[in-house]
This record gives sequence, C-alpha cells and structure tokens, in this order.
Amino acid sequence: MFGIETVIEDIAHQLGKDPLDVRRINLYQDPALSGDPGSLTTQYNQPIEDWIGDKVIDQLEAESGYHARREQVNAFNQTSRHRKKGLALVPLKFGISFTATMLNQGGALVHIYQDGSVSVNHGGTEMGQGLNTKMAQVAADGLGIPVEYVRVTGTDTQKVPNASATAASSGADINGAAINNACDQLRERLKPVAARLLKCEPDAVEFIAGYAHAKGADPASGNDTRVPWPQVVKHAWLDRVGLSVTGFYMTPDIAYDFQSLQGRAFYYFCYGAAVTEVEIDTRTGEWWLQAVDIVHDVGRSINPAIDKGQIEGAYIQGMGWLTMEECIWDRNGKLLTHGPSTYKIPVAGDIPEHFKVSLFDGENVKPTPYRSKAVGEPPLMLALSAFFAVRDAVSASAGHKVPVDLVAPATPERILLACERARAALA
Repeated sequence: MFGIETVIEDIAHQLGKDPLDVRRINLYQDPALSGDPGSLTTQYNQPIEDWIGDKVIDQLEAESGYHARREQVNAFNQTSRHRKKGLALVPLKFGISFTATMLNQGGALVHIYQDGSVSVNHGGTEMGQGLNTKMAQVAADGLGIPVEYVRVTGTDTQKVPNASATAASSGADINGAAINNACDQLRERLKPVAARLLKCEPDAVEFIAGYAHAKGADPASGNDTRVPWPQVVKHAWLDRVGLSVTGFYMTPDIAYDFQSLQGRAFYYFCYGAAVTEVEIDTRTGEWWLQAVDIVHDVGRSINPAIDKGQIEGAYIQGMGWLTMEECIWDRNGKLLTHGPSTYKIPVAGDIPEHFKVSLFDGENVKPTPYRSKAVGEPPLMLALSAFFAVRDAVSASAGHKVPVDLVAPATPERILLACERARAALA
C-alpha cells in the first residue's frame, strides 16, 4: 500500500495535479460503465462484489471540506516562510480472511443456567479490542435476551479447543458466527417449551427482549402472549432439555491457489478514507498533527463506540509507525533505540484537537454477525494520509517545484533533511 500510494503521489507531482484526482482516476469501476470486464477485479484475480470505495471517498470529501481546506493550506503556505502545512486524502481497500484457508474456522460453547443467565466461551482472545463485549452482544441478540444476562468467560482450550489465532481482523466474524450457531441450536430447543406455555405452535415462537412471544397472538384471546425468559428456561430444565451447546463456524467460499492465482483469497473487503492536515517547521523538522477526518466502512456495526475507538487507535498506531518508530543500530549491530527515551511512540499530546471518525452507513453483503465488518487492522493503513500530508508540507517548502525525497518513518531529522534537499534542488 505504501509503495503504490507513493507512486500515485509522484505521478500527481509530475503532472501538477491534486493527488486525489489521480487516485480517483485509478479507482475500481463498474464494468458496465468502464467497458472493461476486469475493472472490478483485483490484481490477484478476485472479483469485487461489494465495491463502495468511491462512495466512502465522496462522503469524506464532503464532510471534511477537502477542497476548501486545500485552498486554505495553499494560502497559508504562500504567506508563511518557515512553517508549511500539508494535506492528504488517502483511501483504503482491505481484504478480510486468513489466506491460510484452514484458519478460517472457530468454535463456541454456550451454557444456559436455570435462572436464565448465559455463559459464553469462544476461541477468540480479548486483548483490549472489545471482542468479549461484542460477543456478549451477539449471544444476547441470538437468544433474544438483554445483554445483562450474558457473561463471556476467559478463553480456555478445555472449553473451545483448536482455536485459530485472533488475527487477520477476523476475531469477531469467526467467533461471533460460531456463537450464533450455538444460539440457533438453543433457540430451537427452547421453542417447543415456550410453545406449550404460550399455547401456540413452536414455529410461532419468537424470543425478543427477554420474553418468548407468540407471533400474531391476540391479547384478547385469554392466552398469555409472552413468557419471561427465565420462566422458559426453568421449564426447559424441568423438561430435561439440554441447555449446553457447542457452536462451530467455517468461513465459506474461501480457497486460493497462489500458483495459478485463482480462487477467493478474501471473504469480503473493508473500505475507508482519511484526510490528514499537518504543519511542519522547515528549520527544525518538527511537525504537528492538526486535524484528522476519517470515514470507515464497518458494515452494520455491532458496537459503534468500540469500532470508533479501534479506528482512532489504529490510525494513531499507524501514524507512529510512519513518522516516529525508527530502529537504529550501531556499527556492531547493537540496537540503540531500545527504550522509550530513544524509540518514540505516539503519546496523548500527539492526538489532534480535531479528530473526527464517521462510520459509513451500510451493511456487509456477507452474512456476518449483525452484517458487520472487521475493524482491527484496516484503519492502520489510513495513517498513510499522515505521512503524505507531511510529504506535501515538505514539498511546499520548495514551492512544489521539485520532487520530494522523504522515506518512512518521517522523523523530524528526516523532514529537516528533506526540506534542505528540496530547497537545494531549486538553487
């Protein structure tokens, strides 16, 4: 991604165009409009079924006021001698699945207790990303009960064996689907019990908001039209109905031959775009992250608060990777940047005052839990906009008249040297 976005920036500079215009020209297109049957196919021969990248860019372009800000940045740079601003909009397409096919599987174990409480165990690892919160929501939705009934227990191979790594941004997709599978089985077991209490057919039973309901029941009939969840569970236990189920899920339609370049490497794609505005001091190489606007596609979000937090965190992590985190060794191979005093990472003071994250309004075309999409790794690459905004500011130091020689991480030292090289090229 970094390589091809650098090429696009170089092309834009050579042509004297806004890099966004070059990016738009090179977006995927509907074959019906482009006349090219391969214009919606990846370079590894996978057709794209869910292309919304252009719509994500359109939304961000409007929400961020990109073109007006471009004019403001240019105006600032014309009047400021030593401080320069930069602006960049970078889009994203990110495939979701393990490319090792056998890893696209997951399991779950769900217990319902006599009081109606529910214990959920799954093969994913909670590492602060909010996975267990999402899995509790998935279980509650699958059983039609309030999330307060659900407790997610720590990952344990004695409960769910042979789990795949929580990686490839697939933790919620795979484990959530396994939980859904277990909840579907439990719901079917409980329907006959609820039907006897509701005096209706099992197929007419629905579980909603902590009650079993009879679809289409007439309250005036004298029959109960709903029964509390704990009551249904208690009767199920008295009737010796099994209240413990294992669930399993394997991602369908995933298989790819890396020799022939045929098949489906990814189940679906995530899309996003970020606009970043920075300011640099051309005399010192210091720089400041002034504003970030992001629109990201998470499908129909399971938990918007968690997803926005993940997007913000991934962007900042990526910004650190591309502008701060530099490994330096001495001539004997000893690592010199081995601690926080020498290996720099983002801190609270690096967060911009303006940091807006919007979730794209849409749902996954694939039947994932809630029709959601992965949100772990994809937003990391949105931080490319921070690097290219810095590069744009360096270019402004020489009036955008010469190519910029700047590599990642764009540390203050490298920014200063890049500014000096750019100005020297004008002499």
